[in-house]
Amino acid sequence: MIGKLKGIVDSFGEDWVILDVGGVGYQVHCSSRTLQGLPAPGEAAQLAIETYVREDMIRLYGFAADVEREWFRLLMTVQGIGAKVALAILGVLKPGDLATAIAMADKAQIARAPGVGPKVAARVVAELKDKAPAYSTADPAAIALQTELSEKRAPQPIADAVSALVNLGYPQVQAGTAVAAAARNAGEGATTEQLIRLGLKELAR
Repeated sequence: MIGKLKGIVDSFGEDWVILDVGGVGYQVHCSSRTLQGLPAPGEAAQLAIETYVREDMIRLYGFAADVEREWFRLLMTVQGIGAKVALAILGVLKPGDLATAIAMADKAQIARAPGVGPKVAARVVAELKDKAPAYSTADPAAIALQTELSEKRAPQPIADAVSALVNLGYPQVQAGTAVAAAARNAGEGATTEQLIRLGLKELAR
């Protein structure tokens, strides 16, 4: 199995690059983000590789870093997601941003990828939410609050404060993150009104 290729960029296609390694040209399929990050033809490049073997073909998928390859593998475990959709998602979201979107149940971010509708985005969140926090840079308290809100377990003042901020036009994820920070600053026993006021201050930063 090929795990890494280091060579000279030969040429580009719509979703692939030819990497010349010792005189052998390897066609490597990549996300749009990875392709954009590669140097011009004639320059040296290195890609982490996932080798995909089927009875009728062998295909190489290339990634700028090992963590991007790891997310490709994770996405491929989701029902209904193949390599093309996995690369499309990685083309619009960096691995850290994808992890945060999943951890925060931000389906709209994932649905930005071409070919990914609301149902597929919801499946990605549902099936990978237990793995995403380990890769995310988001506030753990905000992630926990999003889980509590989705499962209707959040304390009433907090749930009401998030709802109020959403009604003011803020996205659910931003509202939840702001209220999580507000709740941490205000301490236990904070009222809905206090959380809304502190949440608005967080959003104004």
